[in-house]
Amino acid sequence: MVVALAVTMLVVAPAGATDAAAVMPVIHRWVDGFNSGDANSAAAACADETSLIDDFPPHEWHGPGACARWFADFQKMAGSDGITHAAITVGKPSHVELSVDFAYVVAPVTLSFQHKGRSVLDDGILTVTLHKGASGWRLTGWAWSDR
Repeated sequence: MVVALAVTMLVVAPAGATDAAAVMPVIHRWVDGFNSGDANSAAAACADETSLIDDFPPHEWHGPGACARWFADFQKMAGSDGITHAAITVGKPSHVELSVDFAYVVAPVTLSFQHKGRSVLDDGILTVTLHKGASGWRLTGWAWSDR
């Protein structure tokens, strides 16, 4: 039984690494767009139809162009709240599920920013869904949860 468990772990561990390698570049592309302030680049990582949940109003965005609307709302909220230099860092995923054309990823994230000149770190969990279509993997949804 111990040998069977060890063999199973050897088979499953590389698959998980492969799963993350398949989808994490898309998540990083979205993060890179956000970090550089490039709404078009960030939105390019998203599918046409997306669903987003975040901790600032209106708290959810869905449908065509949801990623671009979220980005615009974030910039508006940041400007009115005195938030500048916002940047996201994604940690190692704690969970990756991958089928032929759907993926589910859970990863720790940190949002660093300046709030009225003071440095702030906001730790959270990012849960992302992706779909693989004709143009490759794209984000179909994500939810930010504070830790």
